[in-house]
Amino acid sequence: MMDELTAVLRARDFVKKVAPTSLPVSVKAYANYIGATIHVDGDLKPDEQGYCLEVRGKCRICVNGNDDETRRRFTVCHEIAHRVLELPSEHSGFASWSYAKKSANEILCDVFAAELLLPYQLFKPIVEKADISLSSVDHLATDCEASSMATGSRFATLIKAPCAFVLAEQGKVRYASRSTMLRDAKAWIPLKAGLPSGSAAARLRAGITCDTPEEIAADIWFDDWRRGGSLLEDARHLARWDQTIALLWFEDEEVPSETQDRRQREDEESGLAELDGVLPWPGKKRRR
Repeated sequence: MMDELTAVLRARDFVKKVAPTSLPVSVKAYANYIGATIHVDGDLKPDEQGYCLEVRGKCRICVNGNDDETRRRFTVCHEIAHRVLELPSEHSGFASWSYAKKSANEILCDVFAAELLLPYQLFKPIVEKADISLSSVDHLATDCEASSMATGSRFATLIKAPCAFVLAEQGKVRYASRSTMLRDAKAWIPLKAGLPSGSAAARLRAGITCDTPEEIAADIWFDDWRRGGSLLEDARHLARWDQTIALLWFEDEEVPSETQDRRQREDEESGLAELDGVLPWPGKKRRR
């Protein structure tokens, strides 16, 4: 069975062969590379993304004419993924926007599509210059003609700072992407678990207003987290689809060390340390 890393590497190899030079990328160039044409189908239902078929021996990618251009671009790349990864289409039985019943193969094709729309070599330099916030993700999505969901996932994956992007549906985590620093630190966000109590995402879904990024304990989100520290959480609830997204990051751009966690526990057990006249060196702050 194919895993996500394999899908990513196959996508990057595909991008390298087509060699886009600027953002937004040309999805037509991607389609041309596999000998496919793009057809807009105005008869598809609102919850249908698109499909592929053979016409006189050639591949035709059909996209929903009722979708906006951003959605159609993603659909083209998603259908290319089915062809390149040789994974069967499993679209039927759930709404195109829903992650609750999406199969593993469909999620892999989504990952492949996001890699095509926001290629590593072109997108990473932009990400590193951007502020960390959902507003920043929205601006990048607009500039790159990609969805905020795909952009948020790629943003967290490519940024150097310890950062994660979470998508939940019906109150349960369906997908999470993490930066290299968080993956190395084993900051695991369990899938299919409910939104953690105390998180901004859970409060938003409950109807409680959260207008700005909030500081929360890291162990609220990360499973079996022993390093302590606080995260900033910028969250948004999309009531129409009962989806909730969250961007999480350590503001000082560093993951707390296990040594720092031990010191913190020792301080809590022994009380406040004596004042010694030495001020702590201020940490660097990430923009938000």
